Amino acid sequence: MDKITFIGGGNMASAIIGGLISCGWTPSRITVVDPNADQRDRLASEHGIHATDDVASAAAADIIVLAVKPQVIAAVAKQMDADLSGKLILSIAAGVTIASLESFFGPVAIARTMPNTPALLGLGATGLYVNEHASEAQRVVAKGIIAAFGISVAVEREDLLDAVTAVSGSGPAYYFLMIEEMIRAGTTLGLSPEDASALTLQTALGASTMASKGDAPEVLRARVTSPNGTTHAAVISMQENGFGEVIAKAMTACRERAVELGKA
Repeated sequence: MDKITFIGGGNMASAIIGGLISCGWTPSRITVVDPNADQRDRLASEHGIHATDDVASAAAADIIVLAVKPQVIAAVAKQMDADLSGKLILSIAAGVTIASLESFFGPVAIARTMPNTPALLGLGATGLYVNEHASEAQRVVAKGIIAAFGISVAVEREDLLDAVTAVSGSGPAYYFLMIEEMIRAGTTLGLSPEDASALTLQTALGASTMASKGDAPEVLRARVTSPNGTTHAAVISMQENGFGEVIAKAMTACRERAVELGKA
């Protein structure tokens, strides 16, 4: 049976661990390495897993998840200082390229991912790129781990993870901003902040749920947009004021910044 070790026990690691256990992974197969004793105790108590501060011990696992800040990874590799042939390294560290990871850990199987914050609720949308050293079985394992906290999209080129960042990695913030502005506008139109918030949040939930059921967004939009009706007036106003262009420019700026950070 595969054993998995998480290096770093933060919120994302905790969410993934909880998801894995919910999907049938036994806690005895899971270890977390973290320098913080309180963090280790919390994770061990909450999930029933093994927790340690010994980074070198991670080399004994079949799967090693890098759940630490990017600037820590080089030090982690030095502390492990082991032959990782046959292992799978899964990185959730933003901006750390496959080339960098291979320079730290050698020519081993590496899965680089770009998750987003809804993964904390098991609703993640994650981009995945796997290097040439990974076997088909390891690719399946990587997808299975991601499935524990949401959906995954495997991209054919590593640079497409920057596009994933623009769509889903940073995407939750776009929706949060839309929600903020709808609540603010509803309040300006006379609703109480509480009512504007409740209506906006439920509308966002309902719309996203409907959109996830299969019909294309443009089809759903057409169904609620009667010619010359109230929704039509709102949609036309958005389009005339460059709503689509604003979104496109924002996502392009996000991708370009992701590219810059990857080169840093």
